[in-house]
Amino acid sequence: MIRTLFWLSVIGITIASLTPVTMLPPQAFSLWDKAQHAIAFVWLGALGFISYPQHAVRVAVGLLVYGGAIELAQTATGWRFGEWEDLVADTVGIGLAATAWLLLRRRRANRA
Repeated sequence: MIRTLFWLSVIGITIASLTPVTMLPPQAFSLWDKAQHAIAFVWLGALGFISYPQHAVRVAVGLLVYGGAIELAQTATGWRFGEWEDLVADTVGIGLAATAWLLLRRRRANRA
């Protein structure tokens, strides 16, 4: 179930990331865009680490590559553009999810 949610989220975020800007609600300010990136990748990271706990490094690297691919795809669309800052925000989200996941694992290990 969690794996299905993870992959559906990947698909949904991909679609939202490649949708023409004219079809999206206006951004109030640039910082909110970066926060949305970080939140999306915290979500993907959390689902990915739960879904594939034995492959946490692969999940993190895969999500980083995915974030970069989105930025490249946005540049190729002609109606969106990729930004390095967005990839940095994606990386922050992945890092937050990884940190939370590692802390939870350590807490469980200490209880056992």
